[in-house]
Amino acid sequence: MTELRSLTSYWSGPAEGWTLVIHGGAGQLRRLLLGSDAEAHATTVLTAALDAGATILAGGGTAVDAVEAAVRVLEDDPYFNAGRGAVFSADGINELDAAIMDGATREAGAVSAVTKARNPVTLARAVMEQSPHVMLTASGADRFGAEHDIEQVAPAWFHTDERWRQYEELRAGGTFDADLKYGTVGAVARDDKGRLAAATSTGGLTGKRWNRIGDSPVIGAGTWAEDAGAATSCTGSGEHFIRVGAAHELSARVRLAGQSIGEAGAGVIGEIGALGGIGGLISVDAQGRGGWCFNSQGMYRGLARADQPHIVAMYGDD
Repeated sequence: MTELRSLTSYWSGPAEGWTLVIHGGAGQLRRLLLGSDAEAHATTVLTAALDAGATILAGGGTAVDAVEAAVRVLEDDPYFNAGRGAVFSADGINELDAAIMDGATREAGAVSAVTKARNPVTLARAVMEQSPHVMLTASGADRFGAEHDIEQVAPAWFHTDERWRQYEELRAGGTFDADLKYGTVGAVARDDKGRLAAATSTGGLTGKRWNRIGDSPVIGAGTWAEDAGAATSCTGSGEHFIRVGAAHELSARVRLAGQSIGEAGAGVIGEIGALGGIGGLISVDAQGRGGWCFNSQGMYRGLARADQPHIVAMYGDD
């Protein structure tokens, strides 16, 4: 079973310009477990995701554009459990979930159990901007994507040999997800006009059954953004994050209880830990304070701001 550890957190100070924070999943991440090649690859991809979002923000772009761009980079890399390289369900299918939210308007879009959109986060944004709904699922969401010119791919695009090996290992009696990590990806941003946004994308759990859906596409649980509070993306044991309403709870603590973003993040992860949940979150507030906290062994993560070099980390002692 994944080990619960003491809280690890980092929060930057206020920023006059933009702030971007990303994650690539939390879980049992240790140096001897991953190895140097995996470390190097993860660092390269996290840096590329930061660069994609930071380029937009540095050019005066919106927080929504930035979080979508950052998440698309992570979805396209097979190392992370989102988009290409997503895990397989019990039926041997890649079922993808994603969400995005605009903190300035509190408009949101989400999709679950989709199988055809190359970038589920882009499909979620289309739901937000081109439909009267917040969440679409399964075949209906796939049809919506095709009808709205969202890039479609064959199942082979998502398939990787490593994920299939993990699936077969689980079928043989292993517990891959519990023993290693949750590979959800996400991004939060504050742009130079003070607008916030959040996005999250995942393939869920290896061997999931019955079209199981975790917290990632659930607005208020795994994804939330409001300019008056905070923008948050979560990763971990999704059922616990849903029960806490984690992403909305963090923002409510900031907006209504007057807590700092660090206090709020620690409080939310503390609640999740008390229920037996494991994972982490990234968040940013209206003043540009951004960072993360988690109670797992590690979390793939990164931060970019206009006034400092990129930060990229993955272990609890980084």
